[in-house]
Parts: sequence; C-alpha cells; structure tokens
Amino acid sequence: MPVASNGGVACYYERDGDGDPVVFVGDAGYGAWQWGWQHAAVAGPFESLVTDVRGAGRSDAPPGPYSIPDLVSDLTTVLSDAGLHSAAVVGAGLGGMVGLEAARTTSRVERLVCLGTAPSGSGVDLESLYAPPTDRDALRRTTKAALSTEFVDDHPEAVRDITEWRAAEDADPAAWEAQAAAVRGYSLDAPYEVTAPTLVVHGADDAAWPVEDARTLAADLPRGEFVGVDDAGHLAHVERSKRVNDELAGFLEE
Repeated sequence: MPVASNGGVACYYERDGDGDPVVFVGDAGYGAWQWGWQHAAVAGPFESLVTDVRGAGRSDAPPGPYSIPDLVSDLTTVLSDAGLHSAAVVGAGLGGMVGLEAARTTSRVERLVCLGTAPSGSGVDLESLYAPPTDRDALRRTTKAALSTEFVDDHPEAVRDITEWRAAEDADPAAWEAQAAAVRGYSLDAPYEVTAPTLVVHGADDAAWPVEDARTLAADLPRGEFVGVDDAGHLAHVERSKRVNDELAGFLEE
C-alpha cells in the first residue's frame, strides 16, 4: 500500500476506484474505519484516497504537539505522492479543519466537504469522544457519545463493531493529545480566503462539535452551504450514511 514521506513522517493512504480523486482526511483520534460508510459510495464514479492522519492507523506518530499546517503538509505530500495536483477533500472534525486550511493556503483543494467541523477549536469537547484503544469500556462509552441515542438503541451491533475497529486503529493517548492540540490551536480567521465550493454537513445532535459553529462556518464562507442531519450525533456520516452519501455524491458531481 502507498506510503508518502513528509520530512521523515510516513503518511499511509489507500486508493481505489477510477475517476476524479476524492481524498478523505479523518477526525482526531480515529483510524480509517470512520470512512467505511463512504468509501464504497465514492470508489467507482470517483477515485477514493483514504488517508491515516499522522498519529493514527498505519501512519507514523511523531512526538507532538501537531498543528493544522503540519497536517496540511501531510495532505499535500500524499497528493504529490499519488501524482495528483488537486482533488476534492472530505474531512471530518480535525480533517475538516485541515481541508479548510489547505483550501485557504494552497491550490490543491477543488471542492471541500466538512463533516462535523467548526471554524475554531475553542468550543469543541474533544475529551468526550476519545478513549485509549486498550480500554474497551471507555471505547464503548465514547462511541455512544458520538452517536444519537436512537442509533445506539437500534444498532447495538454497530456500536460493538466500531468499538473493535477503534481498538485496532485509533491513536494512542500521546498521539491523540498531539492531534487534539492541532484542533485546540486552530482558528479560521479569514474565511473569505476559502474560495473553493464547500459543503458543511453536521449532525443536529452533535454534543461535542457545536452545530451553531458549523452554521456560522457555512455562512461565512464565500461558497459555503450548510446541511443539517436530524437525529444524528457527531458521527452523522456513520449513523445517517445514506443521507450523507446522497449529499456527498450530489455535491461532488456538480
């Protein structure tokens, strides 16, 4: 599988499908499992590149703290390694911030989708979503915190599966803290400089990343559009994957 090297930091990614490229950049702490609901919908009409953010999955975990510019540099390194000048970028949480900053400071982002993202880390409750991969009980508790009560009650098998995937792929405590520092230290001070078309998708019941911040983000972007997902928590693209995938496909095909 491809690995791009950014100053000695190995950045792992997988690619599949044909067509225009779509790069997925993940949320703080989570491994690539988080894109299992989008990958099949994208690979085929598009080429899907799923990255492991430094600190999680099969990418290196250098000492922190990390910054959003560090992760933008990882993203552009992956694009170059894949032979791509630019791509559509889909980012969740931390990954959405990376996409925003890449769109603001580079020419590598053609279109941007921000899932469960805010323009600043100041009001984000990251601690409610993270648990060490070795602590199954805490993983189960924080997985439930990222989902709606309805989904947790109706799909206990999904909660169990996600817990197992997190144990295998998520960041260890030191790497998670390094990623969390990137979220806490970020603020999009010049949203007017993000000129790429941007779709902001957010679960209405997200208790960790405030939905009001997402609405503000979409309103402040020159070409921003907000889509709220009812009855969904932070992982709206997991529990309401059909709705989110329809929005994603329509936006990418425009």
